[in-house]
Amino acid sequence: MYASAANVSERLVQPPALAISTVIFALRPSATSGRPTLWLPLVRRIREPFKDLWALPGGPLTQAESLQDAAARNLAETTGLAPNYLEQLYAFGGLHRSPSQRVVSIVYWALVEATQAELARESENVRWCRADGLQTLAFDHNEIVDYALWRLRNKMAYGSIAYHLLGETFTLAQVREVYEAVLDRTIDPANFRRQLKQAASIEPTDQYLQGGKHRPPRLYRYTGRTDHDAPEPTD
Repeated sequence: MYASAANVSERLVQPPALAISTVIFALRPSATSGRPTLWLPLVRRIREPFKDLWALPGGPLTQAESLQDAAARNLAETTGLAPNYLEQLYAFGGLHRSPSQRVVSIVYWALVEATQAELARESENVRWCRADGLQTLAFDHNEIVDYALWRLRNKMAYGSIAYHLLGETFTLAQVREVYEAVLDRTIDPANFRRQLKQAASIEPTDQYLQGGKHRPPRLYRYTGRTDHDAPEPTD
């Protein structure tokens, strides 16, 4: 009993540990419908606390790197990914996030194209999971994923963030699929197409998507002239 009390007292005077975690979103096809859905990679913990539970990629912050460099390093080490979109999301510092030591996590979020996601390393301890059906994760990582989803869905309404989930060129239907996957609802195709074609930041190319059964659709590109010109999708 005395030793236990002493351990608790020592913990209370220790400074919190600082860690970096990253939520990585990408579109991958649903196993049932084949339609694009939102996925993220998770890492199985191989030590306590929460041994064998799945968690977000991350790790401790070292003395010699910036926060963003630490997030990029963790991504490269666990998944092999180097996403173009990597942004600080939030700091999570609840008193009881970890049973062994207080840990404050600086969380980043990243968006990767589907072709990039296909190249990500997977193993027994690293796998992609659907963002909308996660099991219980280690620490407070379910809460972190929920917050990242909330931020992503809010940004979809007014910014250019959807295009970070697409390649350099895309069809209008592919843009709609991004919105539907992230917002988790269907969007009227005709309405969305009309709004999208009116956006100043969407530019048609002279290329067409080949390989389909019907007339090949035109490919477009995002010019990025402004930050608030993507349409807000309506039903």
